Amino acid sequence: MTTRREVLAALAAATLGAGRGATAGDRPPPKNEPSERFRPPHKHGMGGVAIGNAFRPTTDEASHAALQAAWDAGIRYFDTSPWYGLGLSERRFGQFLHNQKRDDFVLSTKIGRLLQPDDSFDKPLMWKDYPPFRYEYDYTADGTRRSIEDSLQRLGLGHLDVVFIHDLSPDNGDLGRDWTQQFDVAMNGAAKALTRMREEGTIKAWGFGVNTIEPCLMALKQSDPDIFLSACQYSLIEHEAALHELFPACEERGVSIVVGAPLNSGFLAGVDRYNYSTTIPERFTAKREKLREVAKRHGVDLRTAALQFSAAPRVVSSVIPGSRSVEQATQNAESARAEIPSDFWAELKSEKLIAADAPTPTAG
Repeated sequence: MTTRREVLAALAAATLGAGRGATAGDRPPPKNEPSERFRPPHKHGMGGVAIGNAFRPTTDEASHAALQAAWDAGIRYFDTSPWYGLGLSERRFGQFLHNQKRDDFVLSTKIGRLLQPDDSFDKPLMWKDYPPFRYEYDYTADGTRRSIEDSLQRLGLGHLDVVFIHDLSPDNGDLGRDWTQQFDVAMNGAAKALTRMREEGTIKAWGFGVNTIEPCLMALKQSDPDIFLSACQYSLIEHEAALHELFPACEERGVSIVVGAPLNSGFLAGVDRYNYSTTIPERFTAKREKLREVAKRHGVDLRTAALQFSAAPRVVSSVIPGSRSVEQATQNAESARAEIPSDFWAELKSEKLIAADAPTPTAG
């Protein structure tokens, strides 16, 4: 097993190597063949947004209980980020996972924001009762090294499996139009460092973790990612762009997809919130009601249908709904095992509520 010292040494080498990669005389790092790319072996995982106190506070005890319930239900893939609760999610995941055998689970986290202690920082965020830190963006090779070192400290673990370049996307209001400039920084910094870390065996895979498909398509043209965490883009509510543009491009390269926010931030579970916002487009409210009507006719739980729909495409390696309670963690795990009649999916297609060519689960 890779030790923390070996990880940090490789990080340093990756940073230096990325800097050398900018010179004309250096050969670019070798690309992974599709058959060599790492895919999380667990179709259903757990996302770390809720554990980071998204939208409302959650106690340490409740968070630990939710993680234990997910583990007891067989969940072995966990995703977190320094951004989630400004380090709180990583700390809570680490407090639970350091008691488990490291080879028994897959863990992904993200780079892109560095946290700095700041008692005066009180910017309104989606995180509640977050710790006294401020954040600053850094997609350079050196920033990638620093971010991973910090994450390992918060997690209390020796190595990471997957690293995502986070929120480098046109929907990030902090970056605005500058996101394309930061994308160029990441291509010459974070992407090169992470590629070298993968080739050295320090991590198993890297990619982008974003809420739009554009950065993923750009990254496929300019770099050698293994996996994308695509949030809010493939759900019962919206999925055509991901299905027809992103998925084929990924399959051609052997890149897999982790589906984040498969419930559209709780919307498909009945929460009055859509994709992290309380502003809900009227057409989506109307579509949810139609989905509910079809689900009721077939005796299907809509949350269960949403999770299984997002997991159905072969390019999808994992689906990671969040949980903040034992009940949510247990329900999500049970939804993965439930059977849904094929007539339900057929009616959704006949009513044009999902794309005619969207993959659907097979009963039995």
